[in-house]
Amino acid sequence: MSSLRDLPSIEQLLQQPVVASWVADFGRPLTLEALRQTIEHARKDFDQSQRIPASDEILDQAFEALQRWTLPSIQPVINATGVILHTNLGRAPLSQAAIHAIQAVSLSYSNLEFDLQRGRRGSRLVHAEALLQQLTHAEAALVVNNNAGAVLLVLSALARHHRVVISRTQLVEIGGGFRIPDVMHQSGAHLYEVGTTNRVHLDDYTTAIQQASPVIVLHTHHSNFRITGFTSEPALSQLAEVAHHAGIPLVDDLGSGALLDTAQFGMQHEPTVFESLQAGSDLVCFSGDKLLGGPQAGIILGKADLVAKLKKHPLARAIRADKLCLAALSATLLIYLKDKALQEIPIWQMISATPQALKDRAEAWRITLGKGQVIPSHSTVGGGSLPEETLPTFVLSLQVRSPNRVVESLRQCHPPVIARLEDEKIILDPRTILAEQEQDLINAIRSVIKTN
Repeated sequence: MSSLRDLPSIEQLLQQPVVASWVADFGRPLTLEALRQTIEHARKDFDQSQRIPASDEILDQAFEALQRWTLPSIQPVINATGVILHTNLGRAPLSQAAIHAIQAVSLSYSNLEFDLQRGRRGSRLVHAEALLQQLTHAEAALVVNNNAGAVLLVLSALARHHRVVISRTQLVEIGGGFRIPDVMHQSGAHLYEVGTTNRVHLDDYTTAIQQASPVIVLHTHHSNFRITGFTSEPALSQLAEVAHHAGIPLVDDLGSGALLDTAQFGMQHEPTVFESLQAGSDLVCFSGDKLLGGPQAGIILGKADLVAKLKKHPLARAIRADKLCLAALSATLLIYLKDKALQEIPIWQMISATPQALKDRAEAWRITLGKGQVIPSHSTVGGGSLPEETLPTFVLSLQVRSPNRVVESLRQCHPPVIARLEDEKIILDPRTILAEQEQDLINAIRSVIKTN
């Protein structure tokens, strides 16, 4: 009859050659902890099962624990959903130039805050600012860690304890519970609403400025929703004229950060950074990892005197961008300066991909797998940009016995594959699958379908 005395000791297990290799790979402390926990688990189970697991079984369980503990919680995935700026999947993948820039500054020291010409301390703010000025012709620029931080900084530095006029049509909430009214409250600014939920007129702003004496007019782009029907809003240029006549700045929370015209790809036009500045915005705030196609960042462009106030505010240091962000952002901006965005920035390669090119890729997968059907479908931009807009695509549709189980199994692959379900079929959209991921995709599908 089995007894707990039959359990191998930690010392006995450590003598196994395979365990010696674990010590080399995972370190002795972690290996010991995996063995201890596995044996302790076997002890607890013995009271019910009266069974002692074999040494090989104990080793297998310990190794599974080591793999589970050391697997990074954040890892690359294959985005087969067709959502280009998938917020849950990290938004914009970086260009090769941005990746190389990150590697270059992370593998050694850098001149992050060192003036190479003068040989003394410099400012990290200059690196991306010069490129942003050259690209957009803005007077000044500031980069922080994300666009929510950018808006919070603007309101904190320029409108604390003062009123900010904003239309009720623009009191937005985006993913993660980011609400404009809450940000205003956190900044210390006082919200002054004008208009109704569907219509606001220029006179509403004029009256509010006369009655409330605000210090900012805030315009927020409808980035993730659309108001239709009986609606109206004044043009940005009209808001700028009213604000400037009163001697107060117009701040445009643009969000998406588009530098290219999305209409050229058959979609609705997304307001660009250039258009906002030309319309008279004194400050423009937008994200770095949406339609700009760069790293997570909040970018503020506009009048030099206003940006100077932002740079001096204590919050600016708390939400500043790090060297990796600045390196990747600078590399991304250089691509735009060289007019190579469609060729080198992944999201613009995806957006500009033709239906025929996508069909050819999906067809190649079908032939390789010997399964599925290539059918027309639609991709979306996502990421709080171009709501309800779609792009025509072709997808590989797979009919399987247990589609929910297959989708779940694909998520457990290495790398995980994130697919979508439509009409009980697995849908794989080539628009958002990088070329270098195709073999991993094929391998994952083969392994999952074989076992399901």
